Amino acid sequence: MGVCHQAARPSVLIRHAGRFSLLAALLLWSVSAVATPIAVRHSEGLVRGFLVLRAMDGTPLADGDLQQTAQGDRVTARLTFRFKDGSLHDETVVFSQRGNFRVLSDHLIQKGPSFPQPVDVTVDSAGGRVTVRYTDDGKPKVSEERLDFPPDLANGMMSILLKNVGADLSQTKMSMLAATPKPRLVTLAVTRAGEDTFHIGASTRKATHFIVKVEIGGLSGLVAPLVGKQPPDSHVWILGGDVPAFLKSEGPMYNGGPVWRIELASPEWPRLNPVRSTGN
Repeated sequence: MGVCHQAARPSVLIRHAGRFSLLAALLLWSVSAVATPIAVRHSEGLVRGFLVLRAMDGTPLADGDLQQTAQGDRVTARLTFRFKDGSLHDETVVFSQRGNFRVLSDHLIQKGPSFPQPVDVTVDSAGGRVTVRYTDDGKPKVSEERLDFPPDLANGMMSILLKNVGADLSQTKMSMLAATPKPRLVTLAVTRAGEDTFHIGASTRKATHFIVKVEIGGLSGLVAPLVGKQPPDSHVWILGGDVPAFLKSEGPMYNGGPVWRIELASPEWPRLNPVRSTGN
């Protein structure tokens, strides 16, 4: 993007602000710290689960489907959300769980009315390559970059990593790739916020509440809150114990987007007439 030395008219700035706000915010991000990868405390295996994505007022927006398979230490997890307005969020992450969790590849697709900036991002962590397919002024474009991915990359597996954070850690940090035409690595600061109570029938349980904050380093980090660029914190609730489980999360799915809630979904069966006895 070239540098303009002539002051732009206010009308021009307003017309283009919406299109460039997402890219500009993410291009300011940088990694502020390097964290160590999360050790494998609970191995991942075969999983099939259903989720629901809601607005914060409870309105259902999309149905989610999680499919996960494992071959030795190599795990493939695909999470798909199909929106009622026809939008799609589809992410497939392949990771290793040999000693520590490590992302091998990640493929994210976001498109439709719910996503102002549709993207198709492919991350090859082992090869150090990222490919971003996007649309600019109605024209499809492709951006390819080479990056040195840190071993603590968390793309596509935040809930898995949080299930394995040791109880003795009050705070940890992870890296994440922010997908834009010019991809950037950012740091996520994860903090334990205590325990929250929830109920299953008459049973009362406790969930660990994690707060995930995006750290924007340097001068950009000082300016971001003043100009509205600082992303809101995300929140994740994990059931601890010997068999930990994801329960709920709240946060944006793209930069500048609204805060949405992801929860577990239960199958709903059609109401049937009771079976009548045919005995005499």
